[in-house]
Amino acid sequence: MTPTAVALLSLVCMLGLIWAGLHVAVVLGLVSFVGIWIIRGDVGIAANLLAQASSDAIASHIFGVVPLFVLTGFLVAKADIGKDAFEVANQLFRRLRGGLGIATVASNAVFAAITGISIASAAVFTRVAVPQMLRFGYQPRFAVGVVAGSSVLGMLIPPSLLMILYGFLSNQSVGDLFTAGIVPGLLLAGAFTLGIVLMAAWRPEWVCTPDRGPAEDGPDMGWGTMALKLLPSLLMIGSVLGGLYAGFFTATEAGGVGAAMAILIALVRRKLSLRSLWEVLTETGHVTVAVSFLIICASIYTRMLAMSGMPQFLMETIAQAGLGPLAFLLVYVAIVIALGTVVDSSSILLIVLPLMLPIAEQLGMNLIWFGIVTIVAVEIGLLTPPFGLSAYVVKSALNDPRVSLGDIFRGTAPFTLIMVGVLLLLMVFPQLSLMLL
Repeated sequence: MTPTAVALLSLVCMLGLIWAGLHVAVVLGLVSFVGIWIIRGDVGIAANLLAQASSDAIASHIFGVVPLFVLTGFLVAKADIGKDAFEVANQLFRRLRGGLGIATVASNAVFAAITGISIASAAVFTRVAVPQMLRFGYQPRFAVGVVAGSSVLGMLIPPSLLMILYGFLSNQSVGDLFTAGIVPGLLLAGAFTLGIVLMAAWRPEWVCTPDRGPAEDGPDMGWGTMALKLLPSLLMIGSVLGGLYAGFFTATEAGGVGAAMAILIALVRRKLSLRSLWEVLTETGHVTVAVSFLIICASIYTRMLAMSGMPQFLMETIAQAGLGPLAFLLVYVAIVIALGTVVDSSSILLIVLPLMLPIAEQLGMNLIWFGIVTIVAVEIGLLTPPFGLSAYVVKSALNDPRVSLGDIFRGTAPFTLIMVGVLLLLMVFPQLSLMLL
């Protein structure tokens, strides 16, 4: 069996094992180990490479950014910063039909600029926004759909855990990726808002029950009160992203500043006890270990692909087929979106990027722009069945038997279509991603 055939067979086995329910990191490590064993014909070489990957893959200090931003996200959720952002947005938009949906998108955008984790956004706003929308006669499908849909902003508006992971895999600057994500993130938030306005105007029955109008909840909130509620968010965004873009510190240091600010805000608000701090640290450890294990196993997978000559084979195949950059990009995006129906976001990056990055580089594509396109395509998978991780998080956090998983997926369908439209814009106009660099 040729090395290329071994690599192709490993991809088939990998997808089959993942579909069967085996953990992605275990599949990556196992398939890569066996693949190197077959290619080199020596189990010792495979074992040595596995050991080397375990020690080298995450040895750099820059990987410290992962636990720091994860910790920041959990602390921000604990401090109720997302709840305050929603209350302010609700005050601004509540008199519009669909206003609570717009408020959810706006507060998710603010929350995303602090945390960078879509799952955290989905969990927080399911508890904060959905009960409010149901209370004021919003359709349950719309309520859960707008929360799940807008939660994807957490991975596009910087800081973003996926951008950090992509930066490591592609050897690109995490700071540049953060900068490149600003305009696409705001564009997607604006597209979601426009979509809600149009749905409320043309298909109001999709948004509210026929006998209910705009939500008006309680007395007006003064500008001073709104400013105080937004102050923690502005402090977090200003200290983390402001310092990063101004060049005062690196992405890793920005993660440390964000975590320190989040702890300070949580303590000032008396939202953090020793017990809750321990829970947050434990959750951070679990997420960090999972991400680190994925990166280690992806490292040996990349080495196995390099040994097999698979990237060169794919490049030659594309050249013989006469595929240009646009055709390659369309095929690539289709593969990523298809994988998103069965595999989580981080795993998709770890599976496809070792194969596709060399081809994108050979075709002369800007890898920063390519990363933004990749992340948007990957995030579409968070909303699509059968996997749709954001939908499952919303279902778990809501715990309401009246809202089924099917209702959540149907509610996210308009936002999925909006994401596809924004993705096509980013593919056709790369400057939307690169204009701030």
